[in-house]
Amino acid sequence: MTDVNFITDPLAWQTQTRPTKTAVITLGTGERLTYAALDDLASRVAAWLISRLGDPAGQRIAFLGRNSVELLVLALGCERVGAIFVPLNWRLAAPELAALIADCTPVLVVADERFAAAAPGALSGADLLAQIRHRAPAVRRPLDPHRPAILLYTSGTTGQPKGVIVTAANAHAAALNFSLVGEVGLDAVTFSDLPMFHTIGLIAVARTTLMQGGTLVLTDRFTPPRTLAALADASLGITHYFAVPVMIELLEKEPTFAPSVLSRLHAVFVGGAPLVPALIGRFLGYGVALVNGYGMSEAGTVMHMPIDRDAVRANPGSVGFLAPHVEVRLMSDRHDVVDGVTGEIWLRGPSVTPGYWNRPTETAAAFVDGWYRTGDLARHETNGQYRIVDRLKDMYVSGGENVYPAEVERVLSSHPDVADAAVIGAPDPHWGEVGVAFIVPRAGTAFDRDKLTAHVSTRLARYKCPTRYIEAAAIPRSASGKILKPALRDRLSQGEHP
Repeated sequence: MTDVNFITDPLAWQTQTRPTKTAVITLGTGERLTYAALDDLASRVAAWLISRLGDPAGQRIAFLGRNSVELLVLALGCERVGAIFVPLNWRLAAPELAALIADCTPVLVVADERFAAAAPGALSGADLLAQIRHRAPAVRRPLDPHRPAILLYTSGTTGQPKGVIVTAANAHAAALNFSLVGEVGLDAVTFSDLPMFHTIGLIAVARTTLMQGGTLVLTDRFTPPRTLAALADASLGITHYFAVPVMIELLEKEPTFAPSVLSRLHAVFVGGAPLVPALIGRFLGYGVALVNGYGMSEAGTVMHMPIDRDAVRANPGSVGFLAPHVEVRLMSDRHDVVDGVTGEIWLRGPSVTPGYWNRPTETAAAFVDGWYRTGDLARHETNGQYRIVDRLKDMYVSGGENVYPAEVERVLSSHPDVADAAVIGAPDPHWGEVGVAFIVPRAGTAFDRDKLTAHVSTRLARYKCPTRYIEAAAIPRSASGKILKPALRDRLSQGEHP
């Protein structure tokens, strides 16, 4: 029974051990909550849910809003009564949110006032805190660790978002994996601008920090000046910072950017999208190692670079070694590939999801003999590290040869005139498919197809080189930084031409 209690409620264990230690700091207001105070709020939310719903076990409780104490305590309270917490992506349009709500059918929605119009009838976060304030804390009880605890909706890069089921045991194993590869311990002060409707913000950062007895710095959004000020604030003492590549680039462009601020941190973690070598090289020049990793809603942290500047310098673009509590196979035509050969990543382990909410057909298709098929392509290198190649669905075939757009995008992004790039395959009567590149020019430079053609032709095989280039104001990306390829395909289908 002890194992069940620990898996389902690590906060309770830390509260017994260090009740007066600061668990959460809210950036902006400066509010600080000790472990005892956070634990008390979570228990009051649990009691409130019981009084409102009777038996909340298995019922969905949704939250629509930015990172906040309200979001955090609602998630913790749900976990204590067996309810399923559903953090909704506030960046979605109202019809998209309506589709998610219809899919998960929550019995209760809590929403920030600024998003209330997208969730009619929702309770506000302020009302939630007011209603629990005089509620007696609920008595904790053991729960099945393999019950669904969280629904994380995927970003929809390949179509309609799916609700990834995360059990309490999945969340615990994912947090344990990140605590080890990210070196998150008792002295860690973690800070993330990433939204907590994704696995990075909710599990890798928040859950890991609280499980390990560290301090979590909460912020409601990414604002470069405020982020840099927080990282430089000695009274906060931030040790771990988390971002996606575009955020790192925006920090670098900020007038108040000081490399020494980042170089003092234990680690700067970057994920969600490929890291281009030029960005890695610039920050290594500042004395800052951008530590890359690979993970997903379906499994949490899977692979991670060591927190070591020499390792990052020697392996630019690598996602490092396998996390300790997950198994991996690289497969092609359902056979294991050898080192150096590209294969699809298959996963198995305690952090891997049991499937998708209300999607039995897609769940069945995602698993083979107990292994989860990620749809991502990677190579295992001779030094034991892994390198992500591309999405299986994004790969296209030109003249009988496989082309991985991510490889072409890295080459394009290394051109000094390119701020961002994305490549998709398009039908071609002669070659079957050819590459179409969307290019965002760097500020102050001109869009020049001939320069780009010359750049890639000396670095890639001819069949990998795009045949068309389209100037773009921006590349559409998800909140986690992934390129939204369907949006680019839509642009082509609607008649956009170079």
